[in-house]
Amino acid sequence: MSRIGNNPVAIPEGVTVEVKDNEVVVKGKLGELTQEFSAVEIKNEENQVWVTRPSDSKEHKAKHGLYRALVKNMIEGVSKGWTKELELVGVGYRASNQGQKLDIALGFSHNIVIDIAPEVKVETVSEKGKNPIIKLTSFDKQLVGQIAAKIRGFRKPEPYKGKGVKFVGEQLRRKAGKSA
Repeated sequence: MSRIGNNPVAIPEGVTVEVKDNEVVVKGKLGELTQEFSAVEIKNEENQVWVTRPSDSKEHKAKHGLYRALVKNMIEGVSKGWTKELELVGVGYRASNQGQKLDIALGFSHNIVIDIAPEVKVETVSEKGKNPIIKLTSFDKQLVGQIAAKIRGFRKPEPYKGKGVKFVGEQLRRKAGKSA
């Protein structure tokens, strides 16, 4: 039984949800998101979105909670937005941005330059004595997560010293070095 799928999603003020055929369109002050759905029924009633499944088959149970969570993330994204922060841990690791171009120095022979999607706002924070931080902000949670994972993938944190690109607040599993 899907416990998440049975809960309704509240629609805050300033957000409109339209359900057409097999597509949900969510509009808010930050933007507009669309999501196609199948195997479930989505209804918009009294400032709440209800997701119901037609039967208890394995596919319907699996997609019940999934689509409810996707609709909730869309509503929260167009009303508040989503932010991911990445921290560059290591000597000589730097980040800077010019508009939507992110320039990262991660100890390779060359800098990595990434063009960030226009829906995502990128900001770099470099303070003396602290690790550089990259802030990604957007109304689309999936896009922010995908870009953050791509940046993290260039140099994942290693388990001995913790050098690399990590999420702010991420707990790393550390290993002991060689024992003499």
